[in-house]
Amino acid sequence: MKDSYDVIVIGGGASGMMAAGIAGQQGKRVLVLEKNKEMGAKLKITGGGRCNVTHAEFDVRKLLPFYKENEKFLYSAFSQFGVQDTFDFFEKLGLPLVIQALNRAFPKTEKALDVFKALEKFMKDTGVTVITKAPVTQIHREGEEEITSVTAGGKVYFADSFILATGGVSHPETGSTGDGFKWLKDLGHTIADPTPSIVPIAASNPWIHALSGKSFDHVKITFFLTRNNVTTKSFFKVGRVLATHFGLSGPLILNSAQKIGDLLHEGEVTATINLFPGQDLGAVEKLILQTFDAHKNKSFKNVFSELVPNGMASGILPLVEECIPFLELDTKVHSVTKDSRKKLVKLLTELPVEVTGLMGLDRAVVADGGIPLDEIDTKTMRSKKINNLFVTGDLLHVNRPTGGQSLQLCWTTGFVAGKHA
Repeated sequence: MKDSYDVIVIGGGASGMMAAGIAGQQGKRVLVLEKNKEMGAKLKITGGGRCNVTHAEFDVRKLLPFYKENEKFLYSAFSQFGVQDTFDFFEKLGLPLVIQALNRAFPKTEKALDVFKALEKFMKDTGVTVITKAPVTQIHREGEEEITSVTAGGKVYFADSFILATGGVSHPETGSTGDGFKWLKDLGHTIADPTPSIVPIAASNPWIHALSGKSFDHVKITFFLTRNNVTTKSFFKVGRVLATHFGLSGPLILNSAQKIGDLLHEGEVTATINLFPGQDLGAVEKLILQTFDAHKNKSFKNVFSELVPNGMASGILPLVEECIPFLELDTKVHSVTKDSRKKLVKLLTELPVEVTGLMGLDRAVVADGGIPLDEIDTKTMRSKKINNLFVTGDLLHVNRPTGGQSLQLCWTTGFVAGKHA
């Protein structure tokens, strides 16, 4: 007797779990084939383990511009399952969401594992069958326009409809190794090559590497494009920046990566970090004077920690020696000259960053690439080339920022595919 189902979902990530549960909820016999030993590997680590479930913009017309040129394609899908639906969905599963800074929505427990468990229970309650350690090795077709079965783990599984939800190529250690792109190409679809669209940057500065793991919670970072020693372009962002052993990360950096990448194609890119955004140079100098007055008889190196974010003095002090060589670190602060103070103001508002490039796909939070949306009926997420194939999540060539929009795309496309498969 052959193994036959109404719907087979290939891939047990965020969109695959949603699609499977929704299909099961409608009484379909559903099978999920997952190549890892467990489902949800990437979901469990997203948002640093806290899981930014969605972006809390409840007006579809205001949310869709985050998806840039794909806005017009996604309206129908998001009208079927939008941000409010995501809130309601997880609330019904016993996992209410809370809205934090920048409209980021997290599970109230702030645990990505709880999001996974809620989806896992949803699938179980809707009768979904899951087979893990079952990488799909072959997709079988009847003619050019319909899939009949797939081979996984040496067995053949038949279904009326198939949902491809294998993810893209970001975080390959979780199993997202681009398998779906190859299959889609073999099935006649166009595939845009993946690029790391939301990714940290590499920087060569030792002071940044020395502060690895520490974050600047509220700074202004300005990026400059230089050609022939002339700055021709610049842009700035204000927000949180994380120092790493290879450079800089954090939401501000991740969401600027594509723009930084564009500058890198044109020439040399540098940046400066201002520890006092919103304050002019006079106000910063006044703050330094007030700090010095409060510690008149202490040495500069012992007072410096009062001027920079907590735990960062040791990393930034070498820059003081480099940029203000005539300021001895053992100097009593009452003896620091006016010229040294002004140079200190300049340093603390223009900490130097030498950008050497973007990190690769292995560090990417989100990578674009995949199937263009004009090859998908986005009312149903059905392929326009294969009648019984539906495509979800990171397999879609959709550029979007970090901050919940990526997972919302998974919930929305997973719901729509599961409903119509």
